[in-house]
Order: sequence, then C-alpha cells, then structure tokens
Amino acid sequence: MPFPALPAPARWLLYFLFLIGGAVLSIAALAGIALILAYPQLPSLEVLTDYQPKIPLRVYTSDGHLIGEFGEERRNFAHIKDVPAVMKQAILAAEDERFYQHPGIDTLGVLRAAYSNFVGGGKRQGASTITMQVARNFFLSSEKTLTRKLYEMLLAFKIENNLGKDQILEIYINQIYLGQRAYGFSAAAQIYFGKALKDVTVAEAAMLAGLPKAPSAYNPVANPKRAQLRQRYVLRRMRELDFINDVQWKAAQTEALTVKRDVNDFGVRADYVAEMARQIAAERFPDDLYSRGLRVITTINLKEQQAAYLAVRRGVIDYDRRHGYRGAEAYVDLKDVASDQDEELEDLLADHDDSDDLLPAIVLEATPKRVRAYLRGGEVLTITEDGLKFAARMLDDKSPPNKRVRRGAVIRIQKTDKVAHIVQLPDVEAAFVAASPVDGAIRALVGGFDFNRNKFNHVTQAWRQPGSSFKPFIYSASLEKGYTPASVIEDAPVSISAEETGSQAWEPKNYDGKYEGPMNLRTALAKSKNMVSIRLLRAIGTHYAQDYVTRFGFDADKHPPYLTLALGAGSVTPWQQLAGYSIFANGGYRIAPYVVREIVDDKGAVLAATQPALAGDESLRAIDARNAWLMDSMMHDVVRRGTATRAAAVLKRSDLAGKTGTTNDYIDAWFCGYQPTVVGIAWIGFDQPRRMGNGETGSAAALPIWISFMEQALKGVPESWQETPDNLVPIVVNDPSGKTSKELVYKELLPAPPADEEETRPAESRQAPAPVQDAKPKPVEKAVVDKPAAAKATEKAAAEKPAAPKPVEKAPAEKPAAPKAAEKPAEKKN
Repeated sequence: MPFPALPAPARWLLYFLFLIGGAVLSIAALAGIALILAYPQLPSLEVLTDYQPKIPLRVYTSDGHLIGEFGEERRNFAHIKDVPAVMKQAILAAEDERFYQHPGIDTLGVLRAAYSNFVGGGKRQGASTITMQVARNFFLSSEKTLTRKLYEMLLAFKIENNLGKDQILEIYINQIYLGQRAYGFSAAAQIYFGKALKDVTVAEAAMLAGLPKAPSAYNPVANPKRAQLRQRYVLRRMRELDFINDVQWKAAQTEALTVKRDVNDFGVRADYVAEMARQIAAERFPDDLYSRGLRVITTINLKEQQAAYLAVRRGVIDYDRRHGYRGAEAYVDLKDVASDQDEELEDLLADHDDSDDLLPAIVLEATPKRVRAYLRGGEVLTITEDGLKFAARMLDDKSPPNKRVRRGAVIRIQKTDKVAHIVQLPDVEAAFVAASPVDGAIRALVGGFDFNRNKFNHVTQAWRQPGSSFKPFIYSASLEKGYTPASVIEDAPVSISAEETGSQAWEPKNYDGKYEGPMNLRTALAKSKNMVSIRLLRAIGTHYAQDYVTRFGFDADKHPPYLTLALGAGSVTPWQQLAGYSIFANGGYRIAPYVVREIVDDKGAVLAATQPALAGDESLRAIDARNAWLMDSMMHDVVRRGTATRAAAVLKRSDLAGKTGTTNDYIDAWFCGYQPTVVGIAWIGFDQPRRMGNGETGSAAALPIWISFMEQALKGVPESWQETPDNLVPIVVNDPSGKTSKELVYKELLPAPPADEEETRPAESRQAPAPVQDAKPKPVEKAVVDKPAAAKATEKAAAEKPAAPKPVEKAPAEKPAAPKAAEKPAEKKN
C-alpha cells in the first residue's frame, strides 16, 4: 500500500532534516579522518610527564628568608597538595568551572560561548579549558587559526588520556604566565603580595586568578582599576559556584590589598648582598645559572640586615633634612587631566619609582597652607601644617620657579600613621657593613641608600679617605716601635716643609683649631688630636707605617708614605676597614670577611661551601696580642670620654670601642667600632666627593647609623671584654695634667718588678674577657675565664676581598673579583 503523499511543508522540513543530518555525518566523518591522520602526529607528552620547570637562581639569608631572585622566568614550583583550596577554587571559577567533569573539551562551555558570541554579534567569550591552555602553552603558538584550534583540542584529549586531573592542574598552576615575569601562581603570590601561596586570602586569590585571561590588562601594578574589576568578576563567580559564602564574598570585596610595586621587594632589603651572591655564583657555576634552581645561602641575619637597612635610611634622611628642601623633583603637564582620578595621572607617574616609603606624587593643588597630591594607585592626599614644614620655603610665591611646589610638580611623600609629610630623595650616599670578628661572616651589609637608584656598592667598591678612623693603625704601629698609651707627645701647631711632604709646605690643624700642649697617647686618640698623630708618625717613620698597615689588609700603594698618612689621606673601602678593625676586636688575628656560606642545587645537595679561617689560629696572627689589647683599651676610651661618647650614652654599655673619622672639608664621615661579638663600619658622603656641610663629622653623621644598628644587634647580648694577654706589666704614670693613672706596657720595655712587689692590674684587665674563638660573650660578673684553645683553620685568605664558597668535592680557595675603584678623592687632612 503506497504511503500517502506528504504535504509540501512537511516534505521541505524532511529534506532539511536529511540535509542537516548529512552535514553532521559528513563533518563527523571528516573529523574522524582528521583524528585518525592527525592524532599519531601529535607531539610526545614527555615534556609534561617529566615536567622540569626553569627555576631561577635564588639567594637567601642564613635564617632562610628570600632576598634575591635572578632569572628570565620567575618560578617557584608548588605541588598540587600544597596549593590552598581557595586558590584552586578561584582558578576554576575564573577559567574552567567544569574542569573535573569534562574530558579536556567542555562541550557545554563551547555551546555557551557560541551562543554568547552569536547573541553579542561578535567574539565575546572563549571556550578554552585549562587542559587546552596547557596544550597551547607547551606545544602550540598563539595564532588564531582553525588548524591550531583543532590541534589544541586533539592535544587536550591526549593529555587527558595520559595525565590525571590533579597533574594537569599542577602543571597549569606552575606554568601559566601571570605578568611581572612571574610564571605560576606561587611566584605571582610572592611578586604581587610578598607572601607564600599558602597564605593568600580570598581577595588575593581572586586577583591572581583573574590574571591568566590578560596579564598585561589585569596587572594590579600597571592597571590597578582594571585588575579590581576582574577581581570582582572572579569573586562573583566563586559565590555563584558556592565556593565562598555571602560573608566571605562581602569581606573580600572590601578588603584593601597591598600590592608590591617593586618586583625585587622580598620583604628583606638586601639587594646589595643578593647581587654580591649572584656574582660569586656566576663565577663558580656559569652554566644554566638562572634556570637550574641553585640556591645561595648567605651569612646575613634577617633581623640585623633589617636593622642596618633602616639605620642607613634614617641616617641619610636625617642628614638630608638638616640641609633643607631643594624643591620639586620634576614637573608634568596636567593640561589633559580632567579629574583627580584621570588615568593619565598613572601614566605621568610611570617614570618615577618608589623608594621604599618615599612615594612619588603629582601635585594637584598647592598653597602655603595646603597641598593636594595624587599617589600611584589613585589615592589623593591632603597635606597640611606639620606635613608642610620641611617644604614650606618652596611653597612661597617668592621661591625659584624651577623648584616651586605648584600644580604639576612631582614631589615625594612619606606617610605615617598620623600624618603625611613632604620629603625628598637624598643626594648623599651611605654604607654600612657588620661582621663577626671571629670568622668574618657578614651579618649585615647595605651598600647604599637605594639599590634601584644606585647599584654602586659603596661597601666593596667605594675608595674613600678614612680620615681619623685610620689613626688606630698608626697608633698600633707606634706600639711596636716602643711607645705606650702613657707616652707623652706635644699637641701644638706644626709646620712641614715642602721637602718633607714631597709636594708643598703643609701647616695642618686640629679639627677644632685648639691645642692643649703635651698629652699622652690614650688622651690624644680619644680626642683625635691631629698634631699628636703627625708627630707620632714622623717619629716612627712613614715607610715603616706604610708597610705596617698592610698587616690589616690595606694596600700600600693606596697609602703613600707621607705625613698625611697620619690623618687618613690614603684610600680605603668600608670592606677593608671591616677587616682591619676585626683584628683589634678579635685579639690580633687577620680574618677574611665573606658573605656566601654555601651554594646548593635544586635537590638540596651542597655544591660549594665557605670554610672560613677562625681567629685563634696563630698562623693568622697579624699583630701582637698585647698590641691588640692595648689598642682595644684605648678605643674604649674614645667611646667613654672621647669623640664617640654618644654611643655609650645611648646604648648604655661599657664594652664598646671604636674611632670616628672626618676628612678635610667634611667630605667623608666614618665611625668604625665594635663590641667583641660584632664589628660595624658606617660611612656617609657624596658619590662625587664634595663638602657635606659644617659640623657633619663622623660623630654627627656616621655614628648615629652605627648606634641604630647596634641597638638591635646587641639587644640581649651581655657585656664582655677581651682576655688580657700575658707579658703585659702594670705601671703607675702621671700625665701632663698631674693625674695619676695605671697603664699596662710591654714587659720587655721595663725591667722586671721586684719579686716582693704585688702586681696591680688596671680595671680593664680585671673584667671577664670574651673568648675570641666562639664569640659567646661572658657576663661581667664571671671573674675567672680560661683562655680558649686556638681554633684550627684550613686557609689564610686576603682580608680585603670577599671570600667565596669552596666546592665540597675539592675545596680550592676562591678569589673573587677585586672591588672596583671609584674616583680617588684629592688628598685631605683631618
């Protein structure tokens, strides 16, 4: 029986359905053929199954804090089990909510994206899954072609068939690029927020999860407003998927995020140390240095490094404030700025980097009573009263037009809890370094005010005149020539002929222009009397002194054999001063300062380790133990009653020793001092040597830096002194003022005392000594201390050059590059 004829509309519908079905079958057949032909040609997944990310070189403090990272790609591999749930949820909400359900391609996601794009009249959504992104990042280009998309889908299927979901997500979390040279979410958490991935909040996780879509567009450093919009979207998706509740959602939306603007800010300001460590590692392991995951462990201590950094910053800023406000840093054109929140303001600030808490700002409005300024990120501050005092003279209409604080001026602002102040970037530079006098391990090092502004390391590279801080080495030389702390020398004007100076006649003066007549060496050093030092050097001989100071690690050619040597007219680096003063602090042993303790590979195996020579080994002796003790005693007087009494007053300790230093015309200021467990060297001056200003002496400009550091370094450390060596005999002396005192002198300088004469020791020798070998200070109340056994060392290194670690397998001595010399300033007198 024939089928009844269908109505025309039904026939047309049937033809259409057959056509659609045929097309689908044809596409399926073609896809099947393509799959059969293309699938075997897909790349091997070995790079994924044996995933070995490029890990940068990292530098750490001795107590495990990251201080530097070097590599084109900044990565920090995180195992999936260590990734917090909130971070996984934020990623899934932002990128692939059905990741754990689909087989590599999310069909529902594709249909949803197609519908959205069709309705929107153009491309609005993508449909790439996390697996497809992994395939694209490892194997394919970013070109937008149908062929590339086909391969991406096929690779996604292949990856899903060979790896588990957690493996794929782990690779994605560690491989995806997130801006600021950060690859992977662990590195991004450190770079953007300065914290470990495990510690991120819901708000921070949402911000990070929003980055893969477009790292440049949603970068919270470059585009904070767009980044916040993207973050809000991720938070909303997390709420819709019930990853967070209403309370968490609202809290995350209002949480104020602190975004790091400096990618090199690791929370520990030790940029100069990190760079020194990098150079040492590069010299030893040049191959694949920045991708093999080496870790350099330095000797610095987190707490003391932070103390040194803050001490230098405070000392420089205090100096700068004493010399007044110099005016606006720069000017920008605000003619195209329509409002206080115009995005143009961000672009105008792009060339002005933060300097820690000295933040650049653009002045929107300025009067003598009020300044409104725009800070990076959109904050507008109003500064009044106390905040304007420092810059007041540049707010006046009579101030120089090229320095006046007016609309469009770029200024610096420092915010505190109570008020914001107008400040400025200092011109002067400073340096500080501290180390153990036992083995030379550097405990803190700050090579300048701001590494990002000036990478010149003033600790190791700056050759400067030491001024009076060099006098202890001349006095030490005189002790070997038979002088004693009780020796009397005239403090009176002296005239040196051109024949004796080797150039022209010289009439030096004391710093204060006052002369006190005859005085003993102990008093002369405490008061830093130039005339006494010159007469003393003339008596012992300039060539002898030039040769003698090389025992402390100084270069003979940097200290010509002229009488100006007595006033520190040669050239030294703070690193050399550290090595030299360590000899006085440890009882006469020459040690080599070093900054790298060991270098380990990515598995934790030690590749190289420094084997420092320890004070106590007689093969390292630089000067007689009695000489070291007497100089230590004399430098205690510098702190007790001389030019550095401020140290004893502030620190309230009696076991401090050291020497101030000020060069002619106030060009360089120093304080070099120590307590038996730590030596510290502070310097301040201009890179291009010039006058710092009247009264900017070592005690005024450099000593506060040293004191600020020691307040932290010596907290909880009991007072201690060196052990009195043998073969020193007591004498009773009368100084020129008629005062009677007791001194110890070399035994061979006096005849042996009668057998029935009771030996009397001065107060210094009755104090309980601090052992040199283990640097564990002994309390004052402990009356008797045995002399520690000499420590054994493996080598004797040059004290003026940083020691590098020795390979574990061979342990040859490392000789790092010598410090680069800065321009040597003209010879000066104190």
